[in-house]
Amino acid sequence: MAVGEAQSVCVPRAALASAHQCHPLPRTLSVLKSTPQVRGMHTIIRDKETSRDEFIFYSKRLMRLLIEHALSFLPFQDCVVQTPQGQDYAGKCYAGKQITGVSILRAGETMEPALRAVCKDVRIGTILIQTNQLTGEPELHYLRLPKDISDDHVILMDCTVSTGAAAMMAVRVLLDHDVPEDKIFLLSLLMAEMGVHSVAYAFPRVRIITTAVDKRVNDLFRIIPGIGNFGDRYFGTDAVPEGSDEEEVASMG
Repeated sequence: MAVGEAQSVCVPRAALASAHQCHPLPRTLSVLKSTPQVRGMHTIIRDKETSRDEFIFYSKRLMRLLIEHALSFLPFQDCVVQTPQGQDYAGKCYAGKQITGVSILRAGETMEPALRAVCKDVRIGTILIQTNQLTGEPELHYLRLPKDISDDHVILMDCTVSTGAAAMMAVRVLLDHDVPEDKIFLLSLLMAEMGVHSVAYAFPRVRIITTAVDKRVNDLFRIIPGIGNFGDRYFGTDAVPEGSDEEEVASMG
């Protein structure tokens, strides 16, 4: 489903930047435990001297850990199976209908392989959100979602979230397709506190899951200390013009 006329988010980035300062992080946020291993992988992918091959390798490792962590928040119910020894085993079974992944292009699509690796037969949708160069605000340009998504738990994926503007637009799209707010999980490798607060304030029942939260963004809405332009570092493309980054040009985090 292509979007013929671009739609814009109703909350300007400047307003997001000034809101929720000094507030405690919301209860709907879950951050992957910062073990020495996780901290070590963050050190590698944040290092500007890291080669593209190493950046991809360690990003993929973090994505896999993030997806596994996120799946622990899905609903499970008691069930009993019989082992090959003829004995009953009291276990747990997924209590939902289906899991669907939705990636915010372009960086979000890099998380799809990790999701496919741990969720058999998962369905995937995509959303393209880009910045209007005149207004500086995000617009929805393309949308492809699986049919009958309203009953699914939806894993919404974007690698970095700075202001939260793109994430909020993507959540609104899912709500417009009748996905319950409490069935939406927003996953990101790295988020700024501003983005966390913005999403949580607008959608208090959306679960936010990440591997790390950085405290601030700069005047160009870049996450500080950050990770750089994730899409350019991952795909090996040229850096975007000065004053822009992944959140602004490709997925407007």
